[in-house]
Amino acid sequence: MATPENNSTLRRLRNRYRLVVMNDDTYEEVITFRLSRLSVYIGMSTVFVLLVGLTIALIAFSPLKYYIPGYGTRESRTALQALKIRTDSLEQAIRYKEQYIDGIRKVLTGTTPSQLDTIPDVIPKTEPTIE
Repeated sequence: MATPENNSTLRRLRNRYRLVVMNDDTYEEVITFRLSRLSVYIGMSTVFVLLVGLTIALIAFSPLKYYIPGYGTRESRTALQALKIRTDSLEQAIRYKEQYIDGIRKVLTGTTPSQLDTIPDVIPKTEPTIE
């Protein structure tokens, strides 16, 4: 069984109202509409969906999409990827050079830790040459 609140809400949505547009000087009716709250809601929802759809279509199928941040042409994306790879390799080269300079600085200042070489040097014996 329907509750009274639900029934009154449904009735309010279906009640008919009259919207009259009148001329202010002559009080003549220019146009008359018979509307309900439900029809106004459906009409406004339809207009909203159409406006959103048209806006999306305008952006998707026109050059306006290139003004959206993060969207670009295929050529710009490939160029950006090549620049990123090049930048990474340059950063790695800089790190290697900094390590090299730090090693030289330690050797020149004498702050290198003295480590014993654990690999024995094998010197081949040469036969004495007879002259």
